[in-house]
Amino acid sequence: MTSSFQSPRAARPPGFIYRDTKHGLLRRDGPPVLHCENVPIPKLVKKYGTPLYLYSAGMIHERYAVFDRAFRDIDHTICYSVKANSNLGILRLLARKGCGFDVVSGGELQRVLAADKKAAKRVVFSGVGKTREELTAALKSEIMLFNVESESELWALAECAGRLHTTAPVALRVNPDVAAETHPYISTGLHKHKFGVPIRDARELYHKLSSARYLKVRGVSVHIGSQITDAAPFGQAMSRVADLVGELREDGHSIAYVDAGGGLGISYEKPASNFSEEVTAYARALTGPLRDLGVRLLLEPGRSIVGPAGVLVTSVVYKKANNGKRFLVVDAAMNDLIRPALYGAHHEIVPILQRTDAGIKPETVDIVGPICETGDFFARDRQMSGVEEGDLLAILDAGAYGMALASNYNTRPRAAELLVAGTSAKVIRRREKISDLLRDEL
Repeated sequence: MTSSFQSPRAARPPGFIYRDTKHGLLRRDGPPVLHCENVPIPKLVKKYGTPLYLYSAGMIHERYAVFDRAFRDIDHTICYSVKANSNLGILRLLARKGCGFDVVSGGELQRVLAADKKAAKRVVFSGVGKTREELTAALKSEIMLFNVESESELWALAECAGRLHTTAPVALRVNPDVAAETHPYISTGLHKHKFGVPIRDARELYHKLSSARYLKVRGVSVHIGSQITDAAPFGQAMSRVADLVGELREDGHSIAYVDAGGGLGISYEKPASNFSEEVTAYARALTGPLRDLGVRLLLEPGRSIVGPAGVLVTSVVYKKANNGKRFLVVDAAMNDLIRPALYGAHHEIVPILQRTDAGIKPETVDIVGPICETGDFFARDRQMSGVEEGDLLAILDAGAYGMALASNYNTRPRAAELLVAGTSAKVIRRREKISDLLRDEL
């Protein structure tokens, strides 16, 4: 049964909920236990160890469905942003729903094809540095759309298409010079950023594009950044794109697609008050300016679908104090989840066993990993209650840009990944071994 104790900062329903439970690791009268769907997390740790990534299939399905419903009144395709989490198990899960995909490298394209070859028709290829090899592979796969980000790339694509005697469907990614409140590393919509072409130059470039024999104008693309929680900048950018679409049609171009990019953020410090309402507000901001244009809207959500659907489970190796400064040293590290070290990003961290004894006093601790870097931390000056050596912790909202950014720094094997659906848990990436890391070195 679900426990009566439910800290709103500790649970991420429906994927991660504390429940009263009885199994081989716990007494009936023990503390509530964090579950991934209907599976107690300690049961999974006993079999698969830590660090361990867990993903809720039900939560991914639900969040995808929220997007699909919010945009039901406009012709649309959801193109999941593969860079957020590129595990084949998750790509297959989404492909079975008819999801499209946004890729930014030839490798990501190969992942999508490995998950579902038929999904190529629903792929958009973005990114500022596509090589001729990557462009050729995408042309051979007959993807839906190339989001081209410079004039040089345009002519490289024309050259590759000419060699194959095929036609490349093209949208120019325009930079609308719209500011959005987000981390400067993931803001992309200003003139000073490397992405896209200035919107004021787009009309001239489309004119050049229309004369290229092996290129075909199909749409306009825009993306202003990631982890944006205010819908207003999206609406502002889309208004500028809608004006451009009108101008391009006056020039005789056939614009079938508008790619709105991704970027809708999530709340890392507490669950979204109502995810459906947030996506609905996002949908209103995007679709309002496009209402009478008769285009197919392409969307590229990533983090907002998989972020809250994943956690990183880690074990407390040591408790330590240096002149009154207290630390919890865990067995996960910045190589497993680099966001706190890279961005100073916040992740809620909760005990798997939620002790609620009245006598437990919270401690202010830094939660740190074993890597030889002061930047190897998950939280600083965080209040934690009743955590002891050997306890398990869950780092929440780690489904996006967790394993996707993982490395083998300090010759650390990467964690296993499990996809949980109801009472079933499937390994979708085996835990690496040291021998795996050494195999390709000469």
